[in-house]
Amino acid sequence: MKLHGYFRSSAAYRVRIALNLKSLGAEHLPHHLRKGEQCAPAYLAINPQGLVPALENDAGVVLTQSVAIIEWLDEMHPNPPLLPRDPLRRAKVRAFALAIACDTHPVQNLKVLARLRELGLAEEKVQEWAAWVNREGLSACETLIRNEPGPFCFGDAPTLADLCLVPQLANARRFGVDVSAYPRLLTAEAAAKALGAFADAAPEKQPDAE
Repeated sequence: MKLHGYFRSSAAYRVRIALNLKSLGAEHLPHHLRKGEQCAPAYLAINPQGLVPALENDAGVVLTQSVAIIEWLDEMHPNPPLLPRDPLRRAKVRAFALAIACDTHPVQNLKVLARLRELGLAEEKVQEWAAWVNREGLSACETLIRNEPGPFCFGDAPTLADLCLVPQLANARRFGVDVSAYPRLLTAEAAAKALGAFADAAPEKQPDAE
């Protein structure tokens, strides 16, 4: 398999964790987002959205969107499972993950922040926007799992929820968010980061890290 990504992309970070948890090897192909390499014609032929990650399986079929990639990996390599077997629990995990992957991360990513700058917003305001988005999303996520058993988001093993949470907390810190306001999320993060699969997927551990 080939994983197209970028060391600081939180979406690619999610997929790296999934690959590590399932002990799956992949060739990592970096695309420098700040240099616009994701918009190169050769990459747009792989992912017309011009986003990372994209995963090419061994047959050369391309999958895009991190959550879809992770669910495919989970279906093809079910151990350890990243979604609960119980339908209600599975829906709760998906809802938490999507609160981050669909409603929080996209509106503070590089493309959106660049557009805010193009529209004339001062850099201070751009950074304030990104911090606000993170606080809004993380506050909701804190409430979603406040009464869930730990130490992970949904019990004693990592799920798709944790794969989305850990990269988003890293984003929040980059934008100066005081994450101490989210003790339940920090408990889940600490449990996750104690695992090699999460630690080895961290941005600073990647070959293309700057």
